[in-house]
Amino acid sequence: MDVDEGRVHEKITVGVCVMEKKVFSAPMGQILDRLKAFGEFEIIHFGDKVITEDPVERWPICDCLIAFYSSGYPLEKAEAYAALRKPYLVNELEPQHLLHDRRKVYERLEKYRISIPRYALVNREVPYQDLDYFVEEEDYIEVHGNRFWKPFVEKPVDGDDHSIMIYYPSSAGSGMKVLFRKIGNRSSEFHPDVRRVRREGSYIYEEFLPTGGTDVKVYTVGPEYAHAEARKSPVVDGVVVRNPDGKEVRYPVLLTPSEKQMARDVCIAFRQAVCGFDLLRCEGRSYVCDVNGWSFVKNSHKYYDDAACVLRKMFLDAKAPHLSSVIPPTLPWKVNEPVQQSEGLTRQGSGIIGTFGQSEELRCVIGVIRHGDRTPKQKVKLNVTEERLLNLMLKYNGGRPRAETKLKSAVQLQDLLDATRALVPRTRPGRESDSEAEDFEHAEKLRQVKAVLEEGGHFSGIYRKVQLKPLKWIKVPKGNGEGEEEQPVEALMVLKYGGVLTHAGRKQAEELGRYFRNNMYPGEGTGLLRLHSTYRHDLKIYSSDEGRVQMSAAAFAKGLLDLEGQLTPILVSLVSKDASMLDGLDDASTEIKEAKLRLNEIITSGFNRIGKRVGM
Repeated sequence: MDVDEGRVHEKITVGVCVMEKKVFSAPMGQILDRLKAFGEFEIIHFGDKVITEDPVERWPICDCLIAFYSSGYPLEKAEAYAALRKPYLVNELEPQHLLHDRRKVYERLEKYRISIPRYALVNREVPYQDLDYFVEEEDYIEVHGNRFWKPFVEKPVDGDDHSIMIYYPSSAGSGMKVLFRKIGNRSSEFHPDVRRVRREGSYIYEEFLPTGGTDVKVYTVGPEYAHAEARKSPVVDGVVVRNPDGKEVRYPVLLTPSEKQMARDVCIAFRQAVCGFDLLRCEGRSYVCDVNGWSFVKNSHKYYDDAACVLRKMFLDAKAPHLSSVIPPTLPWKVNEPVQQSEGLTRQGSGIIGTFGQSEELRCVIGVIRHGDRTPKQKVKLNVTEERLLNLMLKYNGGRPRAETKLKSAVQLQDLLDATRALVPRTRPGRESDSEAEDFEHAEKLRQVKAVLEEGGHFSGIYRKVQLKPLKWIKVPKGNGEGEEEQPVEALMVLKYGGVLTHAGRKQAEELGRYFRNNMYPGEGTGLLRLHSTYRHDLKIYSSDEGRVQMSAAAFAKGLLDLEGQLTPILVSLVSKDASMLDGLDDASTEIKEAKLRLNEIITSGFNRIGKRVGM
């Protein structure tokens, strides 16, 4: 009891019914100490022995209850206690069961119209059960007819299983990356030879959303308060960046109005006032991909201050509403803290005002960079009239008889290889007549196409491409007998291969990225990485669809952002193929070609004039 001017105020008891490992964590201690400093609350720690061994009738009685699940926690007992004593619950207990099943989490998010990635469920009653609605191919899976092209994400339905996998397409080099809870300074590993998805249990499959290599963690304290931090995503290289205290480096970020609404909706949907969830930012939109329940921010005194104030108001609203509107003029734990004076430069916007009184602001840096060293490019051209190849062209160009098509994915190239194998003659024709000589040349080119497509035993990598360009058409009656339609009868096939980025080329690109990083932000080490992680500037890396260009861009990103590991995950996470950007590059390439032609014409014309003068 506190006696104040003759009035007796009974303290509000706050029961902390959680496992001791969580009670004695630094964030929990910081917030509970601040609550006690208000002088309005008595904190009661239940302890592991009471929670696990004593019947709920013997548990301490309290006005407000902090209770949440962690490993070994008897959630059902806590529910029985809450039903018996009816304390005010910070986080309601029954919805916490949902958090152990990712299927139920996604169902609840959908019910409350909270944006999530496109996903599908594969439920197995026994391990390795064959399912008629599940199909797996080289570069995609299909669930109930819903197709997911690689890269896609595979999550166990068990919310406590953190072994999440990402599968990469053959066009990026194939392979799989497994994400896991941090072990030392690692949070993921890349396995280049794993291509098949798991079949041991039930999984959620969802599309991979490129986020520029960063994840956003959001922490709510009630529906009106949310704190957000960015970190380097484990999908990039799996290296955990830690500060001198051994904690993962994270940077505060501002949430957009729509993201603040999502935080409020998540808090309400799961009835968890103190809640953490993962946010993916992709192409101007945000998606919730995981909900963790009770979570506190680490190493943020501003957050500890805010959380204590919000919890105080929640407890007073519930048990002493007449005191809720009384706000302390000064936070009690800050009474004796010295006021920190700012020093150094004054910042205005993103510019810096120094001793000269002038403000300068770097608006952007744009680099247009050629690919690194490569092996020689090679090409095979041949005119084809075979129905198999013409039908293949129509299959992948949408059935348009005059439209060109490109075949580059593993599925497309496999179709072409199957067709070519059927067309290559088993015996080599003679060359007695001109027509037989043409047949021989055509057959040899088909053999060459077949040999190039068969190279390596499977379609991994991004160094083969086939173009099919219609050359001749005829009109034929439509299948329904009503009118006519065009049908191609001849096409030009162009097989391009080689041009693979060499080891030296990768080193060149990586060194150039490192040079950019060290010279754009001299002396700051990971300054560029920090700016990118906090969204304080917008880093975009674009590439054409040529394999050597994509791998050069990935190696450049590796050096630019000080990343480790293989290039496939970096390529998928950080390198974009933007149509409008590539159109601009194509236009620039055309202009360069036209300029070269004009230059050649000028040089040729000059040589001709010189030749006439000397009598050549």
